[in-house]
Amino acid sequence: MDAVFAILVLGAVIFFGALISAGNERQRKAIDGIREQTAQWAMQDLRLKREKLAREVKVGDPVAWLNQIAAKVYGENLDLSVSESFNNPQVLVCISKDGKKLAFSPVSPGEIRRMHRGHKNKLMRMGNTNPLWALPKKTIHNEVSILNSGLYFDLELSIVWESQAGFPGDSLERLWIYEIS
Repeated sequence: MDAVFAILVLGAVIFFGALISAGNERQRKAIDGIREQTAQWAMQDLRLKREKLAREVKVGDPVAWLNQIAAKVYGENLDLSVSESFNNPQVLVCISKDGKKLAFSPVSPGEIRRMHRGHKNKLMRMGNTNPLWALPKKTIHNEVSILNSGLYFDLELSIVWESQAGFPGDSLERLWIYEIS
């Protein structure tokens, strides 16, 4: 009888532990969703506030603008020069004065992982020199958006992206900077 009771108690403890773990995971996902919605709300609020001044946005030197964004992230002027750009996925590769290679891309790390998982994309990766295809899992990356880079970030980004990468940048809101060397 004691053995049956011990097994029932052990089973109940395991069951409630699994139930609590599932509840915690659900809460984590809900909190992540709230965080993302809050960030989107803050970006939309900033867009509404700056609408009047948005028509006057100009970027004199796109490479200097990229340097400024990288300086905000890394805390120093890297003196970047644009090396090359790729289309699938979109990326702009820059080299700093000390030889560090940075990849600027509107493609998030999650999207890159999803692309890597796709079987048909393995065929696309073969022979493709796009640096995002060869990123290690632990690559250092930084997200830059209107929330951490200035009121006109997305407007300036679309101008810079079109002039330097040669692709339309109308709907770009975020930029990820990947350290590729």
